[in-house]
Amino acid sequence: METRRNPGIRNLAIIAHVDHGKTTLVDALLKQSSVFRANQQVGELIMDTNPLERERGITILAKNASITYKGVKINIIDTPGHADFSGEVERIMNMADGCLLLVDAVDGPMPQTTYVLRQALSQNVTPMVVINKIDRPEARVPEVVEMVQDLFLELATEPEQLDFPILYTSARYGYATMDLATPRQDMQALFDAILEFIPAPLGDPEAPLQLLVAALDYDNYLGQVAIGRLFRGTARLGDQVALVSRDGQVSSHKLQRVFVFRGLERVEVEEAVAGDIVALTGVENVAIGDTVAAVDQAEALPTIEIEEPTVKMTFGANTSPLMG
Repeated sequence: METRRNPGIRNLAIIAHVDHGKTTLVDALLKQSSVFRANQQVGELIMDTNPLERERGITILAKNASITYKGVKINIIDTPGHADFSGEVERIMNMADGCLLLVDAVDGPMPQTTYVLRQALSQNVTPMVVINKIDRPEARVPEVVEMVQDLFLELATEPEQLDFPILYTSARYGYATMDLATPRQDMQALFDAILEFIPAPLGDPEAPLQLLVAALDYDNYLGQVAIGRLFRGTARLGDQVALVSRDGQVSSHKLQRVFVFRGLERVEVEEAVAGDIVALTGVENVAIGDTVAAVDQAEALPTIEIEEPTVKMTFGANTSPLMG
């Protein structure tokens, strides 16, 4: 197993049930990390860019953003809170080293949260717990903490997963603390906890390139965009790379663009190193689960196994004798 880590990066997935305040929390983190200019007008639901997401107030598609705190880049991966979008959940957990489990201080853990947390723990993603909405009069923090501990006892696959930090937040008012008796004004306690408890990503930047494609996008000018985490090596603009498909076929391509995430934007760079989450163009006919690798060492990473859809429908022609 590769033991070299990149201390300048943290990859963090955020897990929460619908309406537990995940998108509001991400909004607060982005605003307090100076992602936006002082005079820039920003709304709410910054990460929810899909029209249906904004209409329903839910997250369907996994998205990436990043913030910089104390010189460390924190990649935030916004995850769907529904088991219905399990494919998205399984893909993004492959990019994360740690997860932030967000739980409502009134509702406590919900069934959908249980599903996503199970996926995270099964992939040995380091957990942190955030009890949100502590500002609500009906908040029952001690009971919810006990419910979370019971949930971890049920789902943990390793003893170390039972030793997790707990923070208390109000995403609405933009503050976090590790001690309810301590005065709080901002999200600094949460930022510090992420750096302290979430491990830096593994990966040797000098090793042969290896990236597992976890998501796809399309640009009208650049074409297909492959998004994933660099498990090892360095992706450089203009490099020849090998695409290893899930069925083992290998094809050669040239990297036309290399992007990293800064704030809410993709920023073009000359190169990106192991541990970071990147977007690549120039790799044609790529699919989720494929591996982008060095030409002289085209080794495939384990493919992402996607569960069958929760609901499946078949539409056919009406063959009833009473049709018409």
